[in-house]
This record gives sequence, structure tokens and C-alpha cells, in this order.
Amino acid sequence: MFRRRTQEAPEDPPQVVKPGGKGRPTPKRAEAEKRRRQPITAPSNRKEAYKRVREKQAAERVKAREGMAKGDERYLLKRDKGPVRRFARDYVDARRTVGSYLMYGMFAIVALSLLPLTAAKLAVLFAPPVLLAVVFIEGIMISRGVKKQAALRYPDEDAKGVGLYAAMRAMQIRRLRVPSPQVKVGEKDKVGGEPAAK
Repeated sequence: MFRRRTQEAPEDPPQVVKPGGKGRPTPKRAEAEKRRRQPITAPSNRKEAYKRVREKQAAERVKAREGMAKGDERYLLKRDKGPVRRFARDYVDARRTVGSYLMYGMFAIVALSLLPLTAAKLAVLFAPPVLLAVVFIEGIMISRGVKKQAALRYPDEDAKGVGLYAAMRAMQIRRLRVPSPQVKVGEKDKVGGEPAAK
């Protein structure tokens, strides 16, 4: 009569599934992190270790090559770094240069030399020095233009060698230039990422 009644264990309340819910309880943070962790397995032998190192190095080279092509400062060579060099690249890439067609011209001259024609032989004789003279004069003009604009835009930056840098880039075939062109031919207003100095 005076004994306590045995308390019955309360039943679990029914779980209410919200509309649009995931239908299961949210896991604890420790459980979620445990699931995310991937087991790190050590290489079983030296050959496997070398293989992993080579794969990692190959992936890093691909990443560096892509970064260099895009002009990412982190992956550029020392000669290509800095705002002045970037401006020089854009200055050249925004123009159609004779120097970029120099190799095509030389191939055409070699092809002409195979023809058994007097006119072709005369062209082969005079065309190379004329073509080289045009490219040389163009290089001087580009070099002067780059140095003048760089001095106006970046007076506090080191512009040493930027003229030769631009002239050499102007002699390269456009699609083979590294870093790859970031402006299209004719987009002179986008050179250096800012309006041209007046």
C-alpha cells in the first residue's frame, strides 16, 4: 500500500518529419568529421613512394604551366614579373607586328628558292635582308614606345630592359607567346589594364 509504484520508462516521443527535411537526425560533429577523414596510407615500398612523388611533381608542373600561360604572377619567371613587364606584353599583343610573321616569311623564301625561276631566285636574294631590316626597325619603334609609356605609367618601377623585352616578344608567333596574350589585337585601350597615358 505504501510501496512506490514502479515508474514505467517513458516512451520515446514520435519523431516528426518536417516536410522537405532529410528524414533523419543530424549527426554529431565528431561523427561527421570522422566520416570525412580519409585514411592516409603510407607507401608500401620505395617504388611506390617514388611513383607518388613523380605524380605530385607532374601535377605541380601542369599547374605552374597553366598559371604561367595565364600570366599569374606566382608562376611567372623573374624576367616576366611586375607591372612594367605586364604592360610591355599587353603593348605588343595589342598590335599586329611584322616580326610575328618572320618565320612564315622565311619558310616562304625557302619555298621560292626551290622554284627554277629567275624572278624567284632574285626574290630569295633580296627578300631576307629587306624583311630583317623591317623587323629590326619595327623592334626599335616598339622598344621606344614601350619605354616611353612605361616611364609615364610606372615612374616608380624598374623599367630596365623592358624595351628589349618588348622587341623580342614582338618577333614571336602570337599563339606561341608565353605568357599567352591577355588582350586582343586592336584592344590598345586595355593595354596594361588601364587607359593609355595622354
